[in-house]
Amino acid sequence: MGSESMDDVLYPKIEAYATGMLPVSERHTIAWECAGNPDGIPVIVIHGGPGGGSQPSYRQYFDPKKWNIIQFDQRGCGQSTPYADLEENTTMHLVSDIEALRIHFNIDTWHVFGGSWGSTLSLIYGISHPERVRSFILRGIFMCRKSELHWFYQDGASHVFPDAFEPYQQHIPVNEQSALIPAYYSRLTSEDVDIRRNAAKEWTRWEMATSRLFPDPEYLDKAEDLDFAVAFARIECHYFINGIFVEDSYILNNTDSIQHIPAVIVQGRYDMVCPVKSAWELHKRLPNSALHIIPDAGHSMGEVPIARALVEATDSV
Repeated sequence: MGSESMDDVLYPKIEAYATGMLPVSERHTIAWECAGNPDGIPVIVIHGGPGGGSQPSYRQYFDPKKWNIIQFDQRGCGQSTPYADLEENTTMHLVSDIEALRIHFNIDTWHVFGGSWGSTLSLIYGISHPERVRSFILRGIFMCRKSELHWFYQDGASHVFPDAFEPYQQHIPVNEQSALIPAYYSRLTSEDVDIRRNAAKEWTRWEMATSRLFPDPEYLDKAEDLDFAVAFARIECHYFINGIFVEDSYILNNTDSIQHIPAVIVQGRYDMVCPVKSAWELHKRLPNSALHIIPDAGHSMGEVPIARALVEATDSV
């Protein structure tokens, strides 16, 4: 089992069969793509971040003969325009964009697939439009509570990754280190492009260094791609400093409307970005959920044991 690679677990690479741009406001236009079978079971794939952008590899978690795989870039990231823009960029704007896509494709109901921030947005979309969701397939549960943000960006994961945390912390002067998210926010929204880029690089490096059970140099390279890092870090920080624009514990406080929806939750035991406690608490609130805690994995869907569980989940629909 241990010698399996991602190629052994995922479906072969495919290209999108259609792509386009959907205007969702006077300001924002979102990029979308469809892959797999146009007549297949529709699934909306919700990427992480916020600000991470969709990825061609996400198509490979689905049998292309069976699924119509729809992806989009959330406001301000990927191919969506305007790039790295924070105006009119809130959780409920993104929920309305997902609905706009569903209507655009003339889909009545669909499956919802998302990991990390993608799990957050999947759940909030489901709470807002439960009648549109056939099932959830979720990974690395993140509910964006203050306690979760504090764990990762201030004090918690730092106890396990002190070496990776140090440059992220030391980028901020000592007198501001007691509140790292606001300190980064002021730099990521600076008028000075170099200040923005340097902060984005450290913010992104910290996240990439902790995403896998065994750190991957390719993940760390993402922090060197400054165009990616600036959108990723700016949009994440914008959402987090605003508590994702909903009350704390919004998801757990509103699970009543999604109780009936089947859910598969895949969670790495050693997920340092989104610790397993959140997945456990969500599972306890959703009687129709199955929780798979993967014993030899961290946060990333690019880890073989996580990928295997996700493909098993999409195959079993």
